[in-house]
Parts: sequence; C-alpha cells; structure tokens
Amino acid sequence: MTFDADLKGAQAQLSDWLDAAHCAVAFTGAGISTECGIPDFRSPGGLWTQNKPIPFDVFLAMKSARNEAWKRKFVLESAFAGARPGRGHVALARLLEQGKLGGVITQNIDGLHQASGVGEADLIELHGNGTYATCLDCGTRYELGWVKARFDTSGGIAPDCPHCGGPIKAATISFGQAMPETEMRRADALTRQSDLFIVLGSSLVVFPAAQFPLQAKDNGARLVIVNREPTDFDHLADLVVHADIGDVLAPFARNA
Repeated sequence: MTFDADLKGAQAQLSDWLDAAHCAVAFTGAGISTECGIPDFRSPGGLWTQNKPIPFDVFLAMKSARNEAWKRKFVLESAFAGARPGRGHVALARLLEQGKLGGVITQNIDGLHQASGVGEADLIELHGNGTYATCLDCGTRYELGWVKARFDTSGGIAPDCPHCGGPIKAATISFGQAMPETEMRRADALTRQSDLFIVLGSSLVVFPAAQFPLQAKDNGARLVIVNREPTDFDHLADLVVHADIGDVLAPFARNA
C-alpha cells in the first residue's frame, strides 16, 4: 500500500492507526533531521562521502586517529551547532504527550529528540549521543566544551581522561564498537510490545538497528515507512510514503 501521490490520504491512515494502536513506536534515522540542516550519511554530499569513518579499533590504537576524530567532530559541531528540532521531532514529542506513542527508538546522535521535549524514559539511542563525550575506560562524562578547550590549547591533541588516563571519545557508537546492551534490550522490549511501528527517515541498511522493524512486523505489528527514497523493506510495509518527513508529520506537530 503506497500513498506517494496522496499525502492527505497517508496522513489520515496514519492518524487512524495511531488512534487505534495500543503501543505505537517511532523508529527514526538521519532523514528526520535533514530539514534541520544536518545532512544524512549516505546521500551524495552526505557525511560519509566527505569523511570516511574512523573504525573503533583504529581510534583505540592510534593517538593520531583520536586527534583526527576530534578534529572532524569540532568541524561538524561548528557547522551544525545551530540545528533545532524540525517538524518531525516536534510531532513525535506531541504524540508522546498525547499518549499516542509508546516511545522513540533512534539511530540518530544529534540530540534533537531531547531538544524537542522527548524525555530520556521515552527515548532509546541505539548509536549513542554526539552532544557529549565519555572516557572509554572509567565512563566519566565530559562536555564537548571541556574537550574542545583542551584540544585547542594543546594544538590539536585529543585529551585523555584526567582521572584514569583513558581515551575520551564522543559518546557515539563507531564502526566496530559494541552496541549498547541496555539500549538494545530496551529497544527489543519496546518493539515486542508494539502494534504499530513507524519508520521515519531511515534507509534500513544498518544492522543490528534495522532488525527492529522486521521484528515488529514478524510480531504482527503494522509497519509504516516514511522515507524520501525506497528501502529494501518497502514491500513488507502496510503503508509506504516517499515524501518529506516534515510534510507528512506536519499535522501531528500542530495538534495540541
């Protein structure tokens, strides 16, 4: 079922299913943040076409890799620091307030769900959070401003943890780094409870995160996919909308 040419029809169907759902879950990817000025990863001009990711084992093994990782991080911070939640973020926050959404599972690391008013209890960050840093050895949290001050004053050398000497890394999940066990368990439990699973702005090619829409569908949930480009899961969905997420969710952002 596809409503590409009938946006209002898709919005009406989604509204009806939200009203009927006992546990609706939103699953968000980079596409929900593109209208906020944050480019996605895989499209032409996306972040990965400009900077090849640094694998986790390389980050750990080489001080030069850590220096480069933080250099890239601060370049991105300066470019996207002014990003604010978009219509999609606001809509999900409203739906949570109204009790029509059971929670949000996100692949994003930009902190825009929190900025829109989504509380930590309702948000599961599968790939971590890029708005702060942690020591990989002792777990101490560091704000980015603290890291940048030391990075700048040292001439571009990544700081180590003052407490234990361990490497400090943005609190995100890199290639080759283990997925967060607690968040994966939370996502699994929420997915199993869902009877409506709404994918928003994800290409659904990154596993294990992409397993959750499949799991929801296998458990009998309705599956909705809203994404500008087709995904490999479109044929499994009950509703597919190839359109801008902000446009699709705009009515839900306006509802009080």
